[in-house]
Amino acid sequence: MTDEAPAPSSDEKSTARDPLAWFAGGRGGALAVAVSVVALGLSAAPYLTGGDFGGKVRAYLLANPGVLDEAVQARQLAEEGNRVDTINAAVAANAALMAPDPRDPAFGPDDAKVTVVEFFDYRCPGCKAVSEDYLALIRANPDVRFVFKEWPILDRGDDTSSNYAARAALAAHRQGRYLAVHQALMAENGLTRESVDRILAANGVDMAQAAAVIADTGTDRLLADIHTTGATLGLVGTPTFLINGKTTASINPQEVAAAIEAAKAG
Repeated sequence: MTDEAPAPSSDEKSTARDPLAWFAGGRGGALAVAVSVVALGLSAAPYLTGGDFGGKVRAYLLANPGVLDEAVQARQLAEEGNRVDTINAAVAANAALMAPDPRDPAFGPDDAKVTVVEFFDYRCPGCKAVSEDYLALIRANPDVRFVFKEWPILDRGDDTSSNYAARAALAAHRQGRYLAVHQALMAENGLTRESVDRILAANGVDMAQAAAVIADTGTDRLLADIHTTGATLGLVGTPTFLINGKTTASINPQEVAAAIEAAKAG
């Protein structure tokens, strides 16, 4: 089932952001340490003779802090490039996993030249940060197919709020209210079952019908299938965007928009 896509807003404006602000920072600390060691060795080249080797290296880096910044950025770009290549190769080798699935919420023409797939979790900070801009992309590209893959991966122990939110969103999808609920869940901080239920009710979802979908074994199978797809493709976090089977190097909405335009032109 496909919900009706929202009508464009005349006063909607895109917001430019620094692309580096969208970098998934979870790996940044480890990268910085590793790259700093390399940078230390390279920076020390002028001082390979003479005493106080460590002191001279330290003085050089204090006088030229940009050296480490450049090295870290270069390493990050290389790591992201490797990740992109690995995922794209996995998608190409497992094309059946990316075939249209009628169980997924989707917007746009079935026969669109360009299909964008997002894997996300409602408690993911990056997903929340880009959600408004991503909705703007949907509005700005009525000729593109946008597919939402509910991928709740942030639950820990007894806290299953991500899984419950994904199930609730799928229940809203059954009633044609997916996007409104999706955006409200993205805007909610500290998701709980109570806040998810409140969001469903506030957006006109029939709660008895929703409860049935949330507990349905079919919903179990859909989420299990999405987890299998994510693992098979080697996805490492949320959000992950795929445009015609090719992932983006960052979650910057501007980069996603550029990839969409490139796919349209290709």
